[in-house]
Amino acid sequence: MPRAYQPTPEDIAKAEQRRLKREQAKNNPTQAQTQAEDERGRILPREWVDLAPESASVAGQTLRVMTWNVLAQSLVRRELFPTSDCLKAHQREHMLYREITSHKADICCLQEVDRTEKLFPELEKAGYAWVYAAGPRKKHGCLIAFRKDKYECVRQKVVLYDEQEVREEGEEKARRGSSFRTKNIGSIVALRKLDGEDDGVIVATTHLFWHPAQAAILLREVAKFRDEGSEPQQRWPSIIAGDFNFGPDDPAYALMMGDALLPEQKQRLDSSYVVHATLDPSIAIEDAAQVEEEDEGAEAGENDPDRVIVNARAAQPSDGLLTDTELEQLFRRSGRVTSAYDAGQRLVPGISESGLTFGSRVSVPQERRGAFEPIYTSYTHYWKAVLDYIFVLDAPEREVSIMRLAKPHSKEAFGAGLPRKGVCGSDHISLAAELHWPPP
Repeated sequence: MPRAYQPTPEDIAKAEQRRLKREQAKNNPTQAQTQAEDERGRILPREWVDLAPESASVAGQTLRVMTWNVLAQSLVRRELFPTSDCLKAHQREHMLYREITSHKADICCLQEVDRTEKLFPELEKAGYAWVYAAGPRKKHGCLIAFRKDKYECVRQKVVLYDEQEVREEGEEKARRGSSFRTKNIGSIVALRKLDGEDDGVIVATTHLFWHPAQAAILLREVAKFRDEGSEPQQRWPSIIAGDFNFGPDDPAYALMMGDALLPEQKQRLDSSYVVHATLDPSIAIEDAAQVEEEDEGAEAGENDPDRVIVNARAAQPSDGLLTDTELEQLFRRSGRVTSAYDAGQRLVPGISESGLTFGSRVSVPQERRGAFEPIYTSYTHYWKAVLDYIFVLDAPEREVSIMRLAKPHSKEAFGAGLPRKGVCGSDHISLAAELHWPPP
C-alpha cells in the first residue's frame, strides 16, 4: 500500500505563499495588476554618464533624444533568434514601452515600428505626439515622437530612397543609380519649441539598406529640408538618428564622418557594385523565398548581417551606380556630421579600457572616428554589431555639446542573445543622448 503524501515544511511554506498571493490579488486587484505589469516590463537599468554638465546653465537649446530599432513583430522568426526567451508579442511589448519611456527623452526615433494600435496609446499616455511613416507595402515603419508640452511639428517630409536621383544626366535608371529596390524611407520633421523663442530642431530617422548611397541621400535631403525652411529654421540644428545598418569600420561610416576611405574599405565598396533582381527582372533567381519575402515588405538585407547579396549581377556603367569619388562628393556637399557617442565617449576618462567601446574589440586608427561608438548596438545569437547611431548636423555657428549619454551595457549583460526577458525587448540596444546648442 503506497504511503500517504506528507508535505515537507518547504511545501507548506510555498503553499502558504500562494494562498497569501491569491488573497492579496482578491483584496487589492489594482496593486496585483500593477505588480504583474512591472514584472512584464522589467528591463536592464541604464546608467547615464555626465560629460559637460556646465552647458545646462548656458543659454540655448538643450534636449534629450533616443533612438531604437524595436524589432518589428512581423519580422520575428525563431530561426533568427534561437536563444531568445521572449519572441511573442505579449512577452516583449511591456519591455518595449518601458525602454522607450525610461529615457525620459524629449524626442524618440523608432524603427521597425508595427502593432501601432498598441504603441500609440502608450505614447499618448506618456505625453508624446508623433509622426509615423512607412515605405510602400511595408509592414513596419519609422516613427518620430516628441513631447507635446515642448515641441510642435511645423513641417514634415518622407524620403523614398528608391525614387531619389543621385545625378542629373542620363536616363532615369542612371540618374537614380540604384543597386536594389529596398522600399526604405527616411522620415524628416521640423519641430518648433513651444517656449516662445523661434528655435527648434530638424529630426530625421531611418532604417537603411547597408549601401552608403542611401546614407548620402538622407544627409543631402536633411540639409535641403533645413535650407528650404523659413529663415529662423535655417539656423536650427539637425539630428539624424536610426538604424544605419553599417559599422564604424564600414566605408559608409567613413564617408558619413568625412574620413578618407581606407584601401580595405574601397575593396568592400567594389564588392557592392551589383544590381539586384528587384531592379532587373532578367536576372536568374537563386533564392526565390528571399525575393518573395522582400516583395512582401521585409527590409532588404536586414536579417543578413553578412550582407551576402544573391540574385544579383555585376553593375554596368549604364546602371549609374556612384563611384567612390562621386560618393565622397555627395557626402561632402551636405556638411560634416558629429556622432554623439563617438564624440561624447572620447571625453570619458579610461573609457578605452572599459570594454564598452567599439575600439575595445576592433582596431581603429587613432586619427579616425568610430572607435568610441558603443561596443554593440545589436546582439543576437547569430550576429553582434554596431548598426545604430545618433548623428548631428550642426547649423552655422551652432556647434553641439554632448552633455550626457546613456551608458552602453557590457556584452555580458546580454547573455546568450537578445531579445531577453528582464534585459531588453528588442535585438537592438537603445541609444540616448542629451545635447546642447548655443542660441541662434
